[in-house]
Amino acid sequence: MRARTKRLYAVSVAAVLVISAVAIASIALRRHADLFYTPQLLVERGLPELGTRIRLGGFVEIGSRRNGKGAATLFRIEDGSGETVEVSFTGLLPDLFREGEGVVATGRFVESHDLFIAEDVLAKHDENYQPRE
Repeated sequence: MRARTKRLYAVSVAAVLVISAVAIASIALRRHADLFYTPQLLVERGLPELGTRIRLGGFVEIGSRRNGKGAATLFRIEDGSGETVEVSFTGLLPDLFREGEGVVATGRFVESHDLFIAEDVLAKHDENYQPRE
């Protein structure tokens, strides 16, 4: 074999490996990418199918947090557009959970489509976070 042919084979094998790696990475990212909806997006695009697990993000509306039965907490998520979504979460909320602060809740809408049942709640903070002293 000539040197030119060897180089052509090496470049071909490298190209196939790179294309395969990109294809595998894009499939994995598409399957596991978990973007969140805002209340305004839910109004514009319509609510997802019942039982579909989604992430809902926005800010906890000030004055909307109240305790339900047992360990349940009810609150509303807003995004500044005037649209809100009522959320129910059973369990312990994160320490950073506050009214007026950012939150991302993972869960499903119930049959009536007016209540979002959260399985997990993540509290967000800005880059100026200061721990408690």
